[in-house]
Amino acid sequence: MPKPLSLSFDPIARADALWKQRWGNVPSMAAITSIMRAQQILLAELDAVVKPYGLTFARYEALVLLTFSKAGELPMSKIGERLMVHPTSVTNTVDRLVRSGLVAKRPNPNDGRGTLASITDKGREVCDAATRDLMAMDFGLGTYDAEECAEIFAMLRPLRVAAGDFTGE
Repeated sequence: MPKPLSLSFDPIARADALWKQRWGNVPSMAAITSIMRAQQILLAELDAVVKPYGLTFARYEALVLLTFSKAGELPMSKIGERLMVHPTSVTNTVDRLVRSGLVAKRPNPNDGRGTLASITDKGREVCDAATRDLMAMDFGLGTYDAEECAEIFAMLRPLRVAAGDFTGE
């Protein structure tokens, strides 16, 4: 997909100015619009890097999560909790990884109704290669140095705590 032509002005700043004229000063509108645009930009860049491996960034995250587990496998419900996604999304993601030979599924011996997802050797190889490529492009955040990345993380943390992602301790 070709890149759109760059505008000669910042459309979010323009929208903010027009917003102020119409409804008053609401800094959160420009902030959320900037965050949403940044998410679009980053997801497109990250997906482009992992696409040659037959992955989306969401599938990549699932592979990484499985590599972090001691045995290389986790219950599907635990994957959903850790990635903070709906069970249907986990099923779709893992099923695509299974079809690609990167993950295997089996009944969970500790839970008669549950399913375990485990990373395969091919999955580990793909995960390692994709990780090298993502690290080489600084996960799309090469515009920022390490200190600025830490500031972004710190700035967004209270929002994640307030959303109930974790207790914040």
